[in-house]
Amino acid sequence: MLFNTPLFFVFFVVFLLFYGFIFLRRKPRVYFILVSSLVFYGAWNYAFIPLLVGSAVADYFLAQAIAGAPTKSGKKFWVTLSIAMNLGILAIFKYADFVLQSVADLLLVFGYSPSIPTLAFVLPVGISFYTFQSMSYTIDVYRGDMEPRKGLVEFTAALSFFPQLVAGPILRARQILPQFHKIPLPTWVNAKHGFLLITVGLMKKTVADLLAAPAATAFDATGPVSTLETWTGVLAFAGQIYGDFSGYSDMAIGLALLLGFQIPLNFRLPYFASSPVDFWRRWHISLSTWLRDYLYISLGGNRGGHRTRNVLITMLLGGLWHGAAWTFVAWGAFHGALITLTHWLGRLTPFRPWSESKSLGVRVIKWAFTFYLMLLGWVLFRANSLDSAWDIVVNMHTFSDVAVGQVGAKAILALTMAAVVLMHLLDLFVLTKADKLENKPWLFWLLLVIAQGLCLMVGEPSTEFIYFQF
Repeated sequence: MLFNTPLFFVFFVVFLLFYGFIFLRRKPRVYFILVSSLVFYGAWNYAFIPLLVGSAVADYFLAQAIAGAPTKSGKKFWVTLSIAMNLGILAIFKYADFVLQSVADLLLVFGYSPSIPTLAFVLPVGISFYTFQSMSYTIDVYRGDMEPRKGLVEFTAALSFFPQLVAGPILRARQILPQFHKIPLPTWVNAKHGFLLITVGLMKKTVADLLAAPAATAFDATGPVSTLETWTGVLAFAGQIYGDFSGYSDMAIGLALLLGFQIPLNFRLPYFASSPVDFWRRWHISLSTWLRDYLYISLGGNRGGHRTRNVLITMLLGGLWHGAAWTFVAWGAFHGALITLTHWLGRLTPFRPWSESKSLGVRVIKWAFTFYLMLLGWVLFRANSLDSAWDIVVNMHTFSDVAVGQVGAKAILALTMAAVVLMHLLDLFVLTKADKLENKPWLFWLLLVIAQGLCLMVGEPSTEFIYFQF
């Protein structure tokens, strides 16, 4: 069930009516959220509801076992079992065919042509998100960062909470479980901000869908593509994935606010970043902080002189988290190398004044170079193969004039750039000026109605979100 469909609108209106007027006590509301979340998830494929519930039940009892184990080795056994179970589920559904195909391709290099059967499993939507969320709970209990919660239904409802179930943000147990324990009452202030975030998210999703066509021109072309069209396509995909994913996150946060729940910000103007390190402080914050806290630090972090190794492993696995393909592995390695190089250059005396400079000119240069590097990374992310990615990168820098004279090519580039800027201006407005608009009710509601009306007229309702595939 997609946020940008009439079906979800009906679902959420009915949900609000029951939530606000019938289920008024905490316990019935928890049960109602759980049932509604499973209905929401089952609308995509009800066959995977047992997998979601099973993950929740298993980690709930494993957390109890971790807390109750009398020895450190006992606690370690149970947390290892939790990690193995969660990663095993991911491995079977998401990576099994990738590994089998990679083995077959490797054997082919050595002259063997084996017939290796693939499993061809359907990837359960949202599995990467709720698996990481569930796994963080048992790790937190093992580390002593939180006590195991009492109440299986409450824990399952929190894990399957429908606003963020299928594409995040990835919530920590300590962020969401206390809220389910008390079920916060929605306030009018939060509700207004929620409506604003839903509208902004819908606007960004609409713009992202419009950028899909120029992106496909560069990445899915069967014939020659000019340098201008290639740059336009790469820039369009950068805008598409940002608008699509951050738009979903905005809508998820907004929907949660209408129910009284607080979900942390997942994007903070990522294309304003001044370095690759800064980019990952702004992009998909819930994933980058998860990888930092549960993988990077577990590997040793900055200690022992192994920061480079730990960064590279973390980003490689972060890339693989996005999908079972060598392009995602390469994308993770690329970002790992960029982060490592940024740290290394920052320690060199000649570069220290540059990295610490507050000069506007220096900041603009750093921003421009960072954005260029991010675009190169998106080529790896979107390309159909590593060979295709290489061809696109080469084409970006060879100034091919094939089809460059086509009518509207420059206009499409200008509109693409404007779209990327517009989405960031919307985010900047929400971060800095939203409260002023929300305090002017007549203008606030007028703008929201106009914005949503435009989205319905211009957009393509029912278009799936990109991160559903991850």
